[in-house]
Amino acid sequence: ARTSIGVSSLPRGSEFYQNRVAYFTSTSMTADAIYRLGLAEVQRIKSRMQKIITALHFEGDFDEFVEFLRTDPRFYAKSADELLRYASFLAKKIDAKLPQVFNRMPRMPYGVQPVPDDIAPKYTIGRYISGSYKQHKPGYYWVNTYKLESRPLYVFPALTLHEAVPGHHFQIMLAQELEDLPDFRRNTYLSAFGEGWGLYAEHLGSELGMYDDPYDDFGRLTYEMWRACRLVVDVGIHLKNWTREQAIGFMMDNTALAEHDIITEVDRYISWPGQALSYKIGEIKIKELRAKAEHLLGDRFDIRSFHDAVLLQGHIPLYILEQEVEQYIHKMSQE
Repeated sequence: ARTSIGVSSLPRGSEFYQNRVAYFTSTSMTADAIYRLGLAEVQRIKSRMQKIITALHFEGDFDEFVEFLRTDPRFYAKSADELLRYASFLAKKIDAKLPQVFNRMPRMPYGVQPVPDDIAPKYTIGRYISGSYKQHKPGYYWVNTYKLESRPLYVFPALTLHEAVPGHHFQIMLAQELEDLPDFRRNTYLSAFGEGWGLYAEHLGSELGMYDDPYDDFGRLTYEMWRACRLVVDVGIHLKNWTREQAIGFMMDNTALAEHDIITEVDRYISWPGQALSYKIGEIKIKELRAKAEHLLGDRFDIRSFHDAVLLQGHIPLYILEQEVEQYIHKMSQE
């Protein structure tokens, strides 16, 4: 077996990686531009995290605060059942807030289940399993109850917003209901759009009052930092000859994720070149388009109708999303 982990070590590997960047982000950005963006985002988010540490009057630096979060028992469930109950509570808490920011919501319900035992040791902390109207099957928000000391409670508000509602379940099942669209736009999953929406949903939680606790807000920023680090680490591995240890170290230094999760994530990036870039690139584009709509429409801007413009076209690349929002802005400005 080859000793290098990056795809650039293979014949035409760098060219292939740029192809994956274009595929997963649905943009024309170069890998180097994404790497620089990632470094800038890491610095911006870290300064926000430091403000929370300062506000909590913690006596120690960033690394010491992260170690405190990783080791203090108060931040961890004592049983799998406790963790599932907490995730379920958060999901229902979010459900009641959705009418504040959405006109239309999917009819299909979702459940909360543990990740199956046979795959849990190498599985991510949470995942959405899609439902189906044709098969009369609900969606499921999977929560990983393996190794509870690696599942900090302070990340669960952001995780639930991303995987359940108004993130993946909300967006995916709503797309299936759009009967006036062709099947490929109702059922195809485009990573930059879907994962970008999931990360935007985490941000939306701030407006819905889901991060009133400063530790939960730090957890939200840790998740945002995680996705920013991906921009650096993925390009580092596949284009800049980073080692596995170097990638793990970068994640350990900049996020409050548990070491087990970081190792699992880095192995994922090694095996799936480019996919991890889609989250932050998609989120940045959606937030950019919302800011543009708010600026140009002023008092005419309505968050519910903006979300309609984003979600009621099914699964679309980011450049098509930009066109749709431009049309939405033009239409609203004429009314």
